[in-house]
Amino acid sequence: MIEIDNTLISQELVKKEFVCNLNACKGACCVQGEAGAPLEKSELKWLDEEYKTIEPFLTEKGKKAISLQGKYVKGTDGDWETPLVSAKKECAYTIFEKGVAKCGIEKAYNNGKSTLPKPISCHLYPVRVTNYEKFTAVNYHHWDICSAACALGKKNKVPTYQFVKT
Repeated sequence: MIEIDNTLISQELVKKEFVCNLNACKGACCVQGEAGAPLEKSELKWLDEEYKTIEPFLTEKGKKAISLQGKYVKGTDGDWETPLVSAKKECAYTIFEKGVAKCGIEKAYNNGKSTLPKPISCHLYPVRVTNYEKFTAVNYHHWDICSAACALGKKNKVPTYQFVKT
């Protein structure tokens, strides 16, 4: 671990190489898993304020899930996250373009309708930030659906911290 003030950073962010490869995974991180994308508290207010401008970019299934569950939900771990269309299905904000799962929030942003491109947890993936009482942990999240991203990162010699730089 690398320690900077009250932040512990996994050395895997320097050692592991990563570049998203949507051609290979087809956006599986938006579709697979048991929970939605983690949300920061500040993102809850942002979703409340901007949902109406994001909504036109979402699928009917996504809009229905949001109308039933809300713009965000409390996960089993007690943290806020995006709702899912149904158990172990895509995030309610997921759209599909040419067979690839993408973010409807990001599409709204790219069309000048949202002020944030997408939740920070999605933007930083595979980096996961966890705030504890006395410190913050910044870790690399291992997920087998990202094996093509690891291979592309290795091929292009791009460490994870550089991939998530923006």
